[in-house]
Amino acid sequence: MTAPTAPPLTRTLTRLRGGVIVSCQAPPDDPLSGPEVMSRLARSVVVGGAAAIRAEGLDDLAAIRAAVQVPLIGLVKQGREGVYITPTVALAEQVAGLGAELVAVDATDRPRPDGRPLRDTVAAVHRHGAGLLADVADLEQGRAAVAAGADVVATTLSGYVGGPVPDDPDLALVATLANELTVPVIAEGRYGTAEQVRAALAAGAWAVVVGTAITRPQLITRSLVDAVEGTPTPADQEPQ
Repeated sequence: MTAPTAPPLTRTLTRLRGGVIVSCQAPPDDPLSGPEVMSRLARSVVVGGAAAIRAEGLDDLAAIRAAVQVPLIGLVKQGREGVYITPTVALAEQVAGLGAELVAVDATDRPRPDGRPLRDTVAAVHRHGAGLLADVADLEQGRAAVAAGADVVATTLSGYVGGPVPDDPDLALVATLANELTVPVIAEGRYGTAEQVRAALAAGAWAVVVGTAITRPQLITRSLVDAVEGTPTPADQEPQ
């Protein structure tokens, strides 16, 4: 007898578990911006062992979907303030239609531009055979997202909905969500070291998203340059 095949979302989540998801995104003014570069970047990190790719923009998503076989978490950014991560039902449907296994959506309690509740986006994404990943900033938003039908919750927006942005990941939120929610919790937001990734998994994260520390050489370089500026070099030092 042939064993029953697991549903697509179950297969996707199984592939993600315990893994590193790499965010391959670049703003329009970044020299790396564009589907050709992003798809090559995605291929490169998959060779390195990435469990999945998180990417933004319809053109980039189409190119990456054609380039790699790992699960794709897709989104579209519209604007730069308020709810701008896949902010409407129509955009979520377009992302799902490109073959993303998970559609990432801002699931905070802020007003959505199309005025429709999160459950409408969930239903639309499910009609396309994809799952919905809810980007949240706190526990209450995570609970509300699950109540609306979200399949996965991510800590993506912790620290980004007001006030100064922290330097470190919100491991406490990961632990709280993982303990209280009935869906997988993905750690995202300011993860950049092996120690932080291990800490997130130990706190109960299903998987961890890493972006800037891998895919933004411009910012990686700037952090190193800033760290050494003003440091004397041998050529600068006076002979003793």
